[in-house]
Amino acid sequence: MNPQATTRLPAAERRAAIIDAALRVFSSGSYAGATTAEIAREAGVSEPIIYRHFQSKRDLYFACLDEAWRRLSEGIRTKVAELGPENGVLAIGQTATGLRAIRVLTPNLWIQALTEAGEDDEIRRYVRRHMREVHAYIATVVREAQGAGGVPADRDPDAEAWVFIAGGLLVTVADRLGGVLTHEDFTAIMRERHRWLMPA
Repeated sequence: MNPQATTRLPAAERRAAIIDAALRVFSSGSYAGATTAEIAREAGVSEPIIYRHFQSKRDLYFACLDEAWRRLSEGIRTKVAELGPENGVLAIGQTATGLRAIRVLTPNLWIQALTEAGEDDEIRRYVRRHMREVHAYIATVVREAQGAGGVPADRDPDAEAWVFIAGGLLVTVADRLGGVLTHEDFTAIMRERHRWLMPA
């Protein structure tokens, strides 16, 4: 439980604290298994407080998805500014690796929704739109790296963006199942991706 959450916070800060707690709960369990009561305990608030900010668990999940993507996209932008646009591919990988360490990965939340998406049209539409938004952004980073000479001209940025997304999903599956891929496997995959996208 976050000790700061027990103090009285402005509405925007309280909402952000609830989202932060929900991110931890969703990322360590599942959408179906997570309850608003559990999220309330993690946030250090009563369950009715959650419903003052979110109409449903689904709306809170959507807010978490948006927040996870905000953190990832802002991290990539910051890293691109640091490394230069030609190193956009490295920026994507380094940012995702850093967020993986605290389990706040956008693909992790996508995995959470897959079972629900089969029966919930709204979740299916939201996640589909969200994945396309992520794809478009990643493709733009790869395209800008290409324009700056960091990625060969014959690579397809749209296809490569889908490969990045597939890689994120693979990381999440491996993290959740355990024992599927070793650290050495991940290192080899990253090395080959960089060799393909950023040849010397």
